[in-house]
Amino acid sequence: MVAANTLSMGNFLANLPPSLRDELLLSYNQIVTNYRERKWEPSELNGGKLCEVVYTILRGHVDGAFPTTSSKPANMVDACRALEQAPATFPRSVRIQIPRMLIALYEIRNNRGVGHVGGEVNPNQMDATCVLYISKWIVSELVRLFHNVDTETAGNAIDAIVERVLPVVWKVGERLRVLDTTIKMKERTLLLLYHSATPLKEQELFEWVEHSNASTYRQEVLRSLHHEKFIEYDENARLIHLSPKGIMHVEKNVLSKAKA
Repeated sequence: MVAANTLSMGNFLANLPPSLRDELLLSYNQIVTNYRERKWEPSELNGGKLCEVVYTILRGHVDGAFPTTSSKPANMVDACRALEQAPATFPRSVRIQIPRMLIALYEIRNNRGVGHVGGEVNPNQMDATCVLYISKWIVSELVRLFHNVDTETAGNAIDAIVERVLPVVWKVGERLRVLDTTIKMKERTLLLLYHSATPLKEQELFEWVEHSNASTYRQEVLRSLHHEKFIEYDENARLIHLSPKGIMHVEKNVLSKAKA
């Protein structure tokens, strides 16, 4: 079994052709980035690309030879079902579990109003969330299989790869820290919200930005950002959402100046 501290970008899925591995990481990172930016349709569309790359990896693994780049099968559902006929010497995850996840992911891309007009629903946060977490499970499972690590190590490896997109934010245990200590409290708060795929609780933000006074933080940071429409601050639920204006502000004015 590969030790957790040896699983880095240098050996991440190193047995795959570099171009195929890069396609996998690019498609996954695009899903995460678009989700963070609340771009539901692109996030869901990227799920289709991820399906094609993962199918190519599974097919190459079963056949004993990986192609250098991914390709789209003529019929994704039939192609994934055909993997169930692979010899039982291959793990069940390769033959059945990942392929069936790919079918579900591809169904969202094709028949939920994303890839074609006329779907039952328009692109939305619920579907994009489904795409995000199915994608994370699939990529984590590939890491678990190809590196012979446990599920926690595989999941942490995927989180670390995504966090390379925003190196100024560091995850330590269950906490997040902004490594650039010159960033002011408002920008630090926005960075943490931008980093997270979901809204954050007031207490989490207060502790993570390391402000000295909860009342002052609430008044001078959260209420002020809410007034400026960078966030939606639900004082009853103590929950903070990053607004599209906040996302734009982080990308144009904070990330370019932040340093790890």
